[in-house]
Amino acid sequence: MPKTSARLLSLLSLLQARRDWPGQLLAERLEVSPRTVRRDVDRLRELGYPVLAAKGPDGGYRLDAGTQLPPLLFDDEQAVALAVALQTATTTGAGIEEAAARALQTVRQVMPARLRHRVDALRFTAVERAGTEPNPQADSGVLVALSAAVHAREELHFDYVPVSPPGGTGGARAVVPPRRVQPHHLITWGGRWYLVAWDLDRDDWRTFRADRITPRTPTGPRFTPRELPGGEVAAFVADRFQGSDGSGGRPCRGEVILGRPASAVACYTFDGTVEELGPDRCRLVLGGWSWAGLAATIGRFDADIQVIGPPELRDAFAHLARRCADAATGVPAERTEAAVNSARNTSARNTGTQNTHFA
Repeated sequence: MPKTSARLLSLLSLLQARRDWPGQLLAERLEVSPRTVRRDVDRLRELGYPVLAAKGPDGGYRLDAGTQLPPLLFDDEQAVALAVALQTATTTGAGIEEAAARALQTVRQVMPARLRHRVDALRFTAVERAGTEPNPQADSGVLVALSAAVHAREELHFDYVPVSPPGGTGGARAVVPPRRVQPHHLITWGGRWYLVAWDLDRDDWRTFRADRITPRTPTGPRFTPRELPGGEVAAFVADRFQGSDGSGGRPCRGEVILGRPASAVACYTFDGTVEELGPDRCRLVLGGWSWAGLAATIGRFDADIQVIGPPELRDAFAHLARRCADAATGVPAERTEAAVNSARNTSARNTGTQNTHFA
């Protein structure tokens, strides 16, 4: 029979592995009598673990949630996974960096040397891409409140700071009324947190940035969940991010054939579609916020390009080619007034004035 301390750890590990354990099954797994299991359960309770017992022929034990956090037991892989997850907390945008750092230090201190070496070997630093602004941090309390409303299927009322508040920058801004929504999903995308919800006042789906939300209490009545367009939140959110007003795509969308294998293009295409046409050819459909920007994005694949459409994309490639040729030959950037006006008119015609935002 294992020593009492080792047996207690084994019992605790089993209780954490599943919700309910029949007493007889626990006794068989630990190779002890049901009476010994009862005594060991009493010892765990004395240590602060809230173990519930159910009487009767089908009775058993369950590790319940307690008012205090007792010592936890992790196997080697769980401990390493927890340490890595805590290190990546700086990229979540949830505003828990300091708490995660303290938790990581606590976990590391109680790790055996073999695990501590593995964790130390996985140390890394999250670096933002050059030229990008730091993502705003969402309050952890707000995230908990939003998640609770999603889980309980309760209508949510909150104050929201839009990208462009009504009233503009000049003069007094209009008062923004609180939003009333049916929350469906809390997601993270690119280091930011978003709430996917049905807007009751606008009778449509909306995606709200969590860092701009201030929940109001109490929450509203319960609701019956609607079916999300497409049926899958990942596909729905990806579509919304292609066109942030939910119109179904970015303002500029083109189709080309690239002289590159589909596998080499797909790994760098996150919001487009890639179709294999042969071992070294593929079809790429991609969106952008301007035709010039879309042409430059496609050009980065360093491959032969055949433009399928639309004509605006072909014109953008021609304009980009002239600029590149000027840069290669050293032609001065200053052009005649007519050439400047022509370039501006082409850019305005191709790009347009479309500007989309999330809610």
